[in-house]
Amino acid sequence: MYIWKKKSMIIIDGKNVSDDILNEIKLEVEERVNQGLKTPHLAAILVGDDGPSQTYVNSKIKACEKVGFNSSLFKYDNNISEEKLIDEIELINNNYEIDGFIVQLPLPPSINQENILNSVNPNKDVDGFHPINYGKMALGVDAFIPATPYGILELFKRSKINLDGKKCLVIGRSQIVGRPISILLSQSNDFCNATVTLAHSRTLNLNKLALDSDVIISAIGKPEFLKAEMVKEGAIIVDVGISRVKDASSKKGYRIVGDVDFKNVSKKASYITPVPGGVGPMTIAMLLSNTLLACKKND
Repeated sequence: MYIWKKKSMIIIDGKNVSDDILNEIKLEVEERVNQGLKTPHLAAILVGDDGPSQTYVNSKIKACEKVGFNSSLFKYDNNISEEKLIDEIELINNNYEIDGFIVQLPLPPSINQENILNSVNPNKDVDGFHPINYGKMALGVDAFIPATPYGILELFKRSKINLDGKKCLVIGRSQIVGRPISILLSQSNDFCNATVTLAHSRTLNLNKLALDSDVIISAIGKPEFLKAEMVKEGAIIVDVGISRVKDASSKKGYRIVGDVDFKNVSKKASYITPVPGGVGPMTIAMLLSNTLLACKKND
């Protein structure tokens, strides 16, 4: 079950949806193996020792094990040069055994992120960040879709939420989430066709825009930024943000929250994603879905 009711509000359970997707991928991998076809192989490049990045990469490796993928981790010191890193990426580009790979962000300040992402073979770019894939996505052409926006679409689809004609506000214009989801939601297909506004730090009258919106997707990384007074009754709320806030009552000394003041906004929303357990689990599931697709394209 992907949704569960709490009074008149419905919580969209991203953990359950992602588990179902991973199980579907696992069954397809088992079928491939039985047919003598190649086992999908996902690789990750990790530069430096950033704690959250290491945790995220480890989660991807564990997910690979769960569905029967092969996986590889390429770790490099913080002081690796941009030229050397591009050389390493080229080796992976030409490695037939690896179907898709990601460059874990952020990279050290000494390395130009755009140059690195552009050096990834578009056919192995399962993060969907290469300009060729990004352009194809914008045109509605078959391409790898960035995993988090892809996950949001899948949450809507599997929860049977039709966005046709709805006013949708996306808060945050990052290349990873905000921009791509704003493009995807406005495209013509069976469940999108939304009228989309993309808001950012320079947007005027944000509260008014939010109050007028049927759907709000917040992806700015500001703890509990979206308040109940910014949301109309019956709005659909998707919370992409994740932050740590100090909490003396917690054993860890902090608690995890999203961009949305969940306690109060949930009283007005018709559908809402929690943090944790909403969009987060979907990102890894859709990354693996992209990897399976990359593998199948090589059959």
